[in-house]
Amino acid sequence: MSPESFMEKQKFAGDQKLPMTSLLAAPERKLIDFFVPRFPRFIEGYHLTLSTILWSAGTILFGYLAKNNLLWLWGSCFMLFLQWFSDSFDGSLGRYRDTGIPKWGYYMDHFLDYLFMCSILIGYSFLLPPRSKGLLLLVMPVYGAFMVSAYLSFAATNEFKITYMKLGPTEFRMLLIFLNMAIMFFGVGFLDKSLVYLLAILFLGLCVVVFRTQKYIWNRDREEKG
Repeated sequence: MSPESFMEKQKFAGDQKLPMTSLLAAPERKLIDFFVPRFPRFIEGYHLTLSTILWSAGTILFGYLAKNNLLWLWGSCFMLFLQWFSDSFDGSLGRYRDTGIPKWGYYMDHFLDYLFMCSILIGYSFLLPPRSKGLLLLVMPVYGAFMVSAYLSFAATNEFKITYMKLGPTEFRMLLIFLNMAIMFFGVGFLDKSLVYLLAILFLGLCVVVFRTQKYIWNRDREEKG
């Protein structure tokens, strides 16, 4: 098989996620479809993708400022909203105008998603006492394992799935906003005491996702072998 025919057979599908099954997927899709045709012409999808760099820097800044006044976490909540906005509309805008760069978008979008998550953890690190920073550090490899699982599954199946157990990126951002609000209301002690439970829940969720994913790929392999 020539490289050209192989590439044609294995058409890139990283810009075509599997149907979203999360709790907010349906209203979110309606919102995106309504606003995409109304975007200003000078804004393109790749502009929205790269804007995550700004939201990441803002998240670190507001986390640092929150050391002295927890109300600065409202700024972190706003950064989460802006990152949801840019991340939700970049691909749809590119497809609507036929100006998208699918492979570049796949690479940069998900690399910057990782960067944004790192910025969130850096912001929280300014608030926590030294004894809890080790636990916070463990969040990163667990979260990273979700991303690795999704990308390896995509490589194995050419199906890109980012929602699991009715939860997706939007729900995750909302949980972080609620966490910020709880910290502002109850104080940093709330984050300090709940971190171990949050890490345990995240780890158990990872175990479920990996088990279900490997089982799905195993069954597909067996079916293809006939």
